[in-house]
Amino acid sequence: MSDTTVTDTVREPAPAAIEAPADRTRRLRVGGLMLVFALIGLGLAIFTGGGKATFQLVSGDLENNLLGVPAQPVAIVLGALGIFAAVAYVMRRVPQKYSGWLAVVLGVCFIGAFLCWAAAGKTFPLANQFQGTLNFATPLILGALAGVLCERAGVINIAIEGQFLVGAFTAAVVSSTTGSAAAALVAAAVSGVLMAWLLAVFSIKYLVNQVVLGVVLVVFASGITGYLFDQFLQEDAEALNTPSVLSAVKIPGLGDIPFIGPILFNQTILVYLTYLAVAVVTFVLFQTRWGLRVRAVGEHPKAADTVGIKVKRVRYSAVLWAGVLAGLGGAFFTVGYAGSFSKEMTAGNGFIALAALIMGRWHPIGAMVAALFFGFATQLQSQLQIIQTPIPGELLLMAPYLATVIAVAGLVGRVRAPKADGEPYVTE
Repeated sequence: MSDTTVTDTVREPAPAAIEAPADRTRRLRVGGLMLVFALIGLGLAIFTGGGKATFQLVSGDLENNLLGVPAQPVAIVLGALGIFAAVAYVMRRVPQKYSGWLAVVLGVCFIGAFLCWAAAGKTFPLANQFQGTLNFATPLILGALAGVLCERAGVINIAIEGQFLVGAFTAAVVSSTTGSAAAALVAAAVSGVLMAWLLAVFSIKYLVNQVVLGVVLVVFASGITGYLFDQFLQEDAEALNTPSVLSAVKIPGLGDIPFIGPILFNQTILVYLTYLAVAVVTFVLFQTRWGLRVRAVGEHPKAADTVGIKVKRVRYSAVLWAGVLAGLGGAFFTVGYAGSFSKEMTAGNGFIALAALIMGRWHPIGAMVAALFFGFATQLQSQLQIIQTPIPGELLLMAPYLATVIAVAGLVGRVRAPKADGEPYVTE
């Protein structure tokens, strides 16, 4: 080979450096969305009032543990940094694998500038904001993990909302009648498995359309829990609908860490189980033989069957384990937070968990982050009402859902579901 040929070969750009048209379209779309939010953040910074923005770092302490910052200067710095992050994303000034961090930087800057604008001359309960975020996000995380297990195995689980309702109802009744928190959680998990069994049988064995089946199961759960509530729980609420709310358990040492300790490590056993569930599902899916089989039957079931994997058995097991997580997620609404059951109390959170699953790109960690995002947006609207910002209350109520729609539309364009997701497997 001649020297000229070698030189030409070396100077050819690597295929990875060439941006595909689809990637370029997505980059420009996401970058444009980022730039819009960056400009909004900078606009808020410019119109931020004078004085300090004070942030309360410990719940209930209005005199100590307060952080005061000059509202407008900090907001302007954050707004400018957000503009820089958005422009860097659009212009590809960082390697592709790090571009996601620019979106994180923009998100932090936008939220920071917004909070400086909202809290200028006021006190914003920052500790309550993060505590409420975790409360709202806990059932969403468990529901999203259930969706990850199902869809990684090739089964669409629209029925998470129904599993939430049944889990919440069962936990309330069992806790009220037995007085045992452990029994309530076990019963909620079992009820979630029963709902998952219906999903598995009709979708895997009888090949029913999985989207339609999921909607039917949600309607069924709504109807059966509503009927039982009217017939029994309302008639004898003292005996059947007075569940004990789980008490917080402080982890020694970790619970004493300033600011984050009381938020993360002074929680109920159900929140700790959620932490554990994220770690376990991530490890099992990506580090075990069973997890490899689950992903295989979700991507190419025929190839998995060819090498001896029992496709239907693996799908059954994934859907049933997902039912455990969804049932526990439902229990949070009654024994983890509200202290009683009411009709339709899950309020569509099962469908938000599906959105978190998609935003998280069918990955447990991504789904958790997406659930925390929605929890943050939900808690923020209530905090903003408390400190009386000039934003109309109706807009605040729709803000969490609007934020979720924008995030899904802006961030999901490039990803895809498992290839065989929703496709029944028929053996020849």
